[in-house]
Amino acid sequence: MITILASGSRGDTQPYIALGVALKNAGQQVRITAFENFESLVKGYGLDFYPIQGDIENVAKSISTRNAHNADSPLKVLLSFRELQKMVFGVQQDLFDSCQGAEAVVYHPGAAIGYFAAQKLGIPAIFASPFPMTPTREFPSVLFYGRTPDLAAVNLLTHKVLSRIMWSASEKPILAFWKSKFGQKPDRFGNPFNKQDTAINPTIISNSEFVFPRPADWPPHVYNTGYWFLDEPDRWTPPGDLLEFLERGEAPVYVGFGSVGSHAAERLTPIIIEGLRLAGKRGIIATGWGGLRDQVSNSGGNFFIQSAPHSWLFQHVQAVVHHGGAGTTAAGMRAGVPSIVIPFSNDQFAWGKKVFDLGVGSLPIPAKRLNARKLADAILAANQPRVRDRAARLGQQINTENGAETAARIIINTIQGIAAQ
Repeated sequence: MITILASGSRGDTQPYIALGVALKNAGQQVRITAFENFESLVKGYGLDFYPIQGDIENVAKSISTRNAHNADSPLKVLLSFRELQKMVFGVQQDLFDSCQGAEAVVYHPGAAIGYFAAQKLGIPAIFASPFPMTPTREFPSVLFYGRTPDLAAVNLLTHKVLSRIMWSASEKPILAFWKSKFGQKPDRFGNPFNKQDTAINPTIISNSEFVFPRPADWPPHVYNTGYWFLDEPDRWTPPGDLLEFLERGEAPVYVGFGSVGSHAAERLTPIIIEGLRLAGKRGIIATGWGGLRDQVSNSGGNFFIQSAPHSWLFQHVQAVVHHGGAGTTAAGMRAGVPSIVIPFSNDQFAWGKKVFDLGVGSLPIPAKRLNARKLADAILAANQPRVRDRAARLGQQINTENGAETAARIIINTIQGIAAQ
């Protein structure tokens, strides 16, 4: 049994389910640990499920999470992560218990207890990161990308700062749980992300070589695998009214901000509708968890939908407007369509800047500065032929990588290598 510890919203969890599917297809038994909202999703792929008690939708709407979604500078990110500490105290028991009986633990940076659980059990811990976190001199961390001078020493420092911030959300909760259960702190207690570069404790990253190429100064047991994409089961079929909308005219523009949009819904929805009108485009507007409210009926050339799989929907649109989450950005790149990124917080600014630097989208517009005219101009800029051509080419490149399968092979080889010793 391989336990995969996921953490966060659906966008955070899906890549880890994709990794679990790849392991299952390679003959492994896999347990996904995630918030209880995702039980049916996980089981729908034939994977074992261990619930983290709590409703992630309610967590996403909380004051602390709202502050995290508004963290548009590194200092605000640090402060928001410290606020989130009290919210992750209660999940440590579930995360720890789900590791029992496993032969390896694969963990998201938000589930860092996986490292210490694996250490306690004497099994491999594989750090599975949704973006590069291993320090390098070649580019800055996603928290600072586009914000700092491109200097080797500065780049290295930004990765160390990001690692410290990520660890700050889990350090005290893990320590408190461990002392309550075992009467002492874990052996060699400290930031686990800095220890994930050995044969028994490697790092795998859901990241494309065509987006952030593997730096030459990374240790050998840190792997850039390509993105981990979760495709919908064959039984999923799009709603009839959505198909009818798609057939009625030119390809629309997708607009969706995931869970982060709920904190600015009243302001964003009219801006989006007017921005699409000014650009002369019709849109598919994803409401998510009530993020973009259907303030008007499905008229005026727009279609409102709660959600649809990006792997299907993005093939039918001409551009995607989104918040710049790592998963949504990767899905847009994979589909070969331009992106218009409206970042709210955290690493979203980096993905917006990276999209622009790669020439596959418009210059990002921070959510606080968004208005209808800026949105319309960005949509038109992203639909220039040279941008569309570059986006299509990047999509073709990303589709050659098979990231989840590559990551699964590394995990299996890690387990087999330890068993052979």
